[in-house]
Amino acid sequence: MKFLIKLFGYLFGIGAVLGLLVAAGVWLFLQDMSEDLPDYTALKNYEPPVMTRVHAADGQLMAEYAKERRLFLPIQAVPDLLKQAYISAEDKNFYSHLGIDPEGIARAAVAYVRNYGSGRRPQGASTITQQVAKNFLLTNEVSMERKVKEAILALRIEQAYTKDEILELYLNEIYLGVGAYGVAAASLLYFDKSVHELTLEEVAYLAALPKGPNNYHPFREREAAIERRNWVIDRMIENGYVDSLAGEEAKAKPLSVKLRSRGTHLFASEYFSEEVRREIASMYGEARLYEGGLSVRSTLDPKLQAMARKALMDGLVAFDQRRGGWRGPVQKIEPGAADWGVELAKIEGMPDVPEWRLAVVLSVSADGAEVGLQPTRESNGQLSTERERVTLPLAGMKWARVSGRSPTDAGDVLSPGDVVYVEKGEGDTAYELRQFPSVSGALVAMDPYTGRVLAMVGGFSFSQSEFNRATQAYRQPGSAFKPFLYAAALDNGYTPSSVIMDAPFEIAQGPGLPMWRPQNYGGKYYGPSTLRVGIELSRNVMTVRLAQDMGMPLVAEYAKRFGIYDAMTPVLSMSLGAGETTVMRMVTAYAMIANGGRQVHPTLIDRIQDRYGKTVYRHEERICETCATDHWADQSEPELVDNREQVLDPMTAYQITSMMEGVVQRGTATSVKVLGRPVAGKTGTTNEEKDAWFVGFTPDLTVGVFVGYDTPKPMGRGATGGQVAAPIFIDFMQAALKDAPPVEFRVPKGLQLIPINRQTGLRAGAGTPGTILEGFKPGTAPPDEYSIIGFQDEIGIPRTVSPEAGQAVMSGTGGLY
Repeated sequence: MKFLIKLFGYLFGIGAVLGLLVAAGVWLFLQDMSEDLPDYTALKNYEPPVMTRVHAADGQLMAEYAKERRLFLPIQAVPDLLKQAYISAEDKNFYSHLGIDPEGIARAAVAYVRNYGSGRRPQGASTITQQVAKNFLLTNEVSMERKVKEAILALRIEQAYTKDEILELYLNEIYLGVGAYGVAAASLLYFDKSVHELTLEEVAYLAALPKGPNNYHPFREREAAIERRNWVIDRMIENGYVDSLAGEEAKAKPLSVKLRSRGTHLFASEYFSEEVRREIASMYGEARLYEGGLSVRSTLDPKLQAMARKALMDGLVAFDQRRGGWRGPVQKIEPGAADWGVELAKIEGMPDVPEWRLAVVLSVSADGAEVGLQPTRESNGQLSTERERVTLPLAGMKWARVSGRSPTDAGDVLSPGDVVYVEKGEGDTAYELRQFPSVSGALVAMDPYTGRVLAMVGGFSFSQSEFNRATQAYRQPGSAFKPFLYAAALDNGYTPSSVIMDAPFEIAQGPGLPMWRPQNYGGKYYGPSTLRVGIELSRNVMTVRLAQDMGMPLVAEYAKRFGIYDAMTPVLSMSLGAGETTVMRMVTAYAMIANGGRQVHPTLIDRIQDRYGKTVYRHEERICETCATDHWADQSEPELVDNREQVLDPMTAYQITSMMEGVVQRGTATSVKVLGRPVAGKTGTTNEEKDAWFVGFTPDLTVGVFVGYDTPKPMGRGATGGQVAAPIFIDFMQAALKDAPPVEFRVPKGLQLIPINRQTGLRAGAGTPGTILEGFKPGTAPPDEYSIIGFQDEIGIPRTVSPEAGQAVMSGTGGLY
């Protein structure tokens, strides 16, 4: 008996020594593993890459920009049901363990020994805390060493952070497939919902994804995804988070995933969104744009944007159909294909022009064609099995001239197998033939008092071309530049009734260069005319004479002041808009006239906030010292201190506005009168009709339209600003101002309105034919006799003409030559 006791004591001693040696070895091993561990306290400063979101002025989401699509969600904002789903799926003892799960580790160790040498991946036993350690501080290496480091870090993290803090890190960092990081982004991308709107079966599916998003893809691995989702629901029932009845109902429901679009989220805003993206990148850099979690409130008015897009598209299509003729099908497919829908689906259309559908011509007759529409795709990405056939009557393709003549037979235009665009016309089944216009253009609408860009369309289709003609295309504005030259004159001693000679003359351009002989559009000359007539009827020769009389350096200074050109070459040809500028610059310049001469800077962004909600940029620069009051106590309303530069005398601004009203009432844009409200504007047409412009404004809205080919070339005789661009302006303004009452332009204090003869500029009696009220600054008045600029006597003094002689000139056979 004593021997046995001694033996057991001996063995116990040996065991104790061995145990101590093992413990010492383990301690040394853990010490070695701990030496180069990452600093887990860095998690306190966790700032994950978060996507930047851009919103329209009314709050609608426009676009999202991110390398990792993530929205950071504080743990307090995560619904309990979602937390419970992840805890049930990943770590049911999360709130009770110290960072590691001994039971899970033992189970994984047994499985590791059993599968050793089989090549099978070791079974995981990671708690949520261990996953946080791995995701934030370690690599995905599969090794025992990494698992030990993971466990050590998990224990330390549990000492330093609360359970909710750890869960918050986990739920915002995990990758859940389709580019989504974190539960908030995954909820939007999979279900187009916020996390607070998710149902039981939906939170269970999101909780099923961390083990391998590709293994449970909602469409490619649908059965496995449903099985895994239901397994999560069973664990939630087992853990007492939901009752069995609710769980069984959720398991019986289908997996209703609706993957969210990754492009622009607001219809018709592609050009606007891309311009905002470029602006943010230039302000803060690419890294902050895609990872900084900025919240951007843009100036876009979604309703005006849709109106602008439609007006421009309709105008470009109308011009193309009048001038272009039929350029053939988009593509051809084998007309005898067994399933034409499959072949047609392979051809990529233009997703930002949803009104137009790709179609294949199935048969052709004399009075029309039968076409098959491109099949749609289901929410799971699969092609629909429905094959829709519609009628394309001859009347819907009459515009499609071939060899200069309209078709009398559908076979003149189409043949079986042609892939074309069609648009729903009148009637249930009637469609019309469409083609993308070869001409392009742009439209910008701006608030003239703030510079806020309310709508911007940079071309017919962003899918077809991302080049933004509103901001990136530098084109000659032609006569649309003239108001700024005339404004310079009015600001420097001239009046609207100053008279200029409209007659041929020559200008030497320099050694070795031919003489320049400016001409009016149409080639005629009209004798002495007032500044008002010159701008209303867009007289080129008068404009050049006026520029010559003022001196081009003064004109160049005004062009820079209004931001049209950065450094205009002070040569006379530039007086006719020969320099290149953008639609955005021109609209901004006209806005300064519309608002009474105050400088404005165009902006597409109202405000930018960082990820914490702090405002880091605000466009509004005017000072309001009393706007921060948090309650009303009978005080007067806040006053804005307008500290912006006055780039033009307010009286001059009104004078040039009134003269541009004449462009609409009597000049080159009389079609705009159909709006039935005060509108000022100016047409612009360049040599050989390569560019057509109309820029105009009401007291509260400034709009510019440009039409032209991307590679400048003649658009054809008669393709002027008044004929091509003004109709687009009209269509937009009719829609934009439909419910707004007409508003008169405000007359500045001190300006005198005196009746004059519009043609001669001389004082006239009220009610006399041809009389208008003209604005004169204090100290100026209508002349009693002509002093004609550009009509001089032998010693160079401007020639004066009596009123009677002037009347004879203006009512004669066409003016002096």
